[in-house]
Amino acid sequence: MEQRIKSIDEEVRLFSVTSKEALENFRLKFISKKGLIPALFDDLKQAPAEEKKKVGKLLNDLKQLAEARFKTLQEELENGQVNSQQDFDLSLPVVPNKLGNQHPLSLTRYRIIEVFEKLGFNLADGPEIEDDWHNFTALNFPPNHPAREMQDTFFIEKNPDILLRTHTSNVQIRLMKEQKPPIRSIMPGRVYRNEAISARAHCFFHQVEGLYVDKNVGFADLKQTLYHFAQEMYGKDIKIRYRPSFFPFTEPSAEIDISCLICKGKGCNICKYSGWVEIAGSGMVHPNVLRNCGIDPEEYTGFAFGMGIERVTQLLFQVNDLRLYSENDIRFLKQFKTVI
Repeated sequence: MEQRIKSIDEEVRLFSVTSKEALENFRLKFISKKGLIPALFDDLKQAPAEEKKKVGKLLNDLKQLAEARFKTLQEELENGQVNSQQDFDLSLPVVPNKLGNQHPLSLTRYRIIEVFEKLGFNLADGPEIEDDWHNFTALNFPPNHPAREMQDTFFIEKNPDILLRTHTSNVQIRLMKEQKPPIRSIMPGRVYRNEAISARAHCFFHQVEGLYVDKNVGFADLKQTLYHFAQEMYGKDIKIRYRPSFFPFTEPSAEIDISCLICKGKGCNICKYSGWVEIAGSGMVHPNVLRNCGIDPEEYTGFAFGMGIERVTQLLFQVNDLRLYSENDIRFLKQFKTVI
């Protein structure tokens, strides 16, 4: 009888399961009322009296082992720790190991950062939930400016006004308040505006703004910086034009356009059939903005610029609808596999 106990003991220890059916077979074979272990207890009644104590202890140990083993196998099966061989077909083709790839907006962001880092610009960041002073007032926005109204800005609280930032210019204000010139930084990040969603606009998008403040910084420095950026991003043969514009926080102000890479200048919905696409707004930092940040405009000057990463990406990859960036369609996203 001892030999039978040792044999069943070894079988219990080596038993493995790959499915609920196999686990049930274990229970039926060893610990059910008609299983091998209860049958041994029945046989113990016929054993000689001098052997019952020794054999009874071995049987109790075997019963506890089987019950513990059943519980362990059950937990492993429930937790997915058992590799099931059921329905495994060796003739099936190998499942490809699909590697992920970076989002096109991330690829463009990294490329923009790389271009400006080579010009000596460092990275700066700031909050997406901002107060009115950092987002509007310090940037020389008048109290009645349309951007302050609900049709353009997502307000969270009123009096005092707390809002989702409409540009990353709030980071420029924080930089100029916290450190003395020279300042040379770019500020990538997400911004929010209450706009109708279309192929050209979205209620949220990504910006990269830049700021350079030092002694004797002139408009020629701004112009050459942005010309260099456009050529590095789109190639030396890209057509570029500068045109006057207006922003409350810069004076004088200008916008940079490049020839549309999607239609090759022929006209499309992205360039509004003009053949040109705006990629950046820019200008010399307004003296009032410098004063608001505690910088003397008689001693220091500076330039600032800002661009939408979605717009830059549209031209770089010839994407005709910026809604594709946020729809998470794998058919679109899997096309961008390498860093620019």
